[in-house]
Amino acid sequence: MNLTSIELTFLAASVLLLASILASKVSDRLGIPSLLIFLGIGMLAGSDGIGGIVFDDPSIAQTLGIIALSYILFAGGLSTSWLHVRPVMLQGGLLATLGVFLTAALAGWFASVVGKFSLLEGFLLGSIISSTDAAAVFSVLRSRSVSLRGNLRPLLELESGSNDPMAVLLTLACISLLLHPGETVTDLIPMILVQLFLGAGLGYLLGRGMVLLINYIRLEYDGLYPVLSLAMVLLIYGLSATFQANGFLAVYVAGIVMGNHSFIHKRSLMRFHDGLAWLMQISMFLVLGLLVFPSKLPAIAGVGILVTAFLMLVARPAAVFLSLIGSGMSCREHLMVAWVGLRGAVPIILATFPLLAGIGQAEMMFNVVFFVVLASALLQGTSIPNMARWLGVDAPMTRVPVYPIECEPGGRVPCDLVDVEIAEGSAAAGKQLVELGLPEGALVVLINRGEEFIIPTGGTILNPGDRLLFLAAAAQLNQAREIIEESRE
Repeated sequence: MNLTSIELTFLAASVLLLASILASKVSDRLGIPSLLIFLGIGMLAGSDGIGGIVFDDPSIAQTLGIIALSYILFAGGLSTSWLHVRPVMLQGGLLATLGVFLTAALAGWFASVVGKFSLLEGFLLGSIISSTDAAAVFSVLRSRSVSLRGNLRPLLELESGSNDPMAVLLTLACISLLLHPGETVTDLIPMILVQLFLGAGLGYLLGRGMVLLINYIRLEYDGLYPVLSLAMVLLIYGLSATFQANGFLAVYVAGIVMGNHSFIHKRSLMRFHDGLAWLMQISMFLVLGLLVFPSKLPAIAGVGILVTAFLMLVARPAAVFLSLIGSGMSCREHLMVAWVGLRGAVPIILATFPLLAGIGQAEMMFNVVFFVVLASALLQGTSIPNMARWLGVDAPMTRVPVYPIECEPGGRVPCDLVDVEIAEGSAAAGKQLVELGLPEGALVVLINRGEEFIIPTGGTILNPGDRLLFLAAAAQLNQAREIIEESRE
């Protein structure tokens, strides 16, 4: 059978996706960020690799990148718990704005000193590499069964989810200044403020609108709800961009708003968008790996190494310490936040913007950015667990059990499934379930003990470490939680 070019494209895409998914197991065992594996597969499949796939169209890569980043940010917002990030809102906001600006300014100045860039071109390069990717950080920590203490994890989650829009704005502002020499920085300040505040406002309003739409549209087929959410994410980005707002910030805020409200099929939609975000990440890393020519990297290796070292050891730490002045965090926590500033797909996507704009040093800039992302992921990514232990900010990874039953809360189901752990000193430990005096309407449907699940009866004796899965409304659940968490003393 003769294969057409479309069929060959489908075959190549499926093989690359399967190879990336299987290779992610290797990255978990070795404790290296999966993005390195995905980029490596893309580079091997490209024109300089064994695959020989010729791809040299930054326009297609940029379009795919914008779509992918929209869904990745929306999924990140959807999984962000407001209760967890609320205590670090100020610190996260400063890191995502002031921290990004300081990183871009310092790295840009250094790039103009060591590379063949003007000061403005250097600042453009610094803006491109100023955002971070916490997903890579947490994947490495999870593979080593290491977590972070206190508010470090929610702080890094909030920063990484919200700092991409600032990097995009700075990148676009620098390109505009390079293309229009008559413009000044003060001319761009109103545009930046409008983009940020209007993006956040539209994201909040459209996020609330998505919740109302999903709850009240009453679709006949459950399979249409994921399709509805897909369309709404593109609508939020497109509508925001039409009104000159920051579409990336809008979709991220909309995701946070949705994730912290109840709506029909919430859990299934969150799983759907989590899987979609993985597909978008893998696809983007593969496409960007295809776009780069590894044979050109040695020529910029010297500049790349210097910029990477300055970014890791000077620019990022300085930006973190200055942004978090007065935060009450310890020096060790500051150092940990500074060290986990890994770069991901966003800088490589942003590096396609100067290519399409026709900036003079765009090709060299793209190669330097690609080198910085690879070096940052390789050097910082593999050392994160050891750094957390050395600084004393590590904590055991909490195992989250996957229960064999689910409940989709909503208007027709005014309760939810929530698990509560029995602590070592809890008064409930050693008692029978019937002796707890749980409120009416708080039903224990399952007990997780180690690797086993137990269907409880009134005579089931509870042990420290047991996780009780409650089916209850919020009021009854709070009463039950107080009983479970009451100290034996």
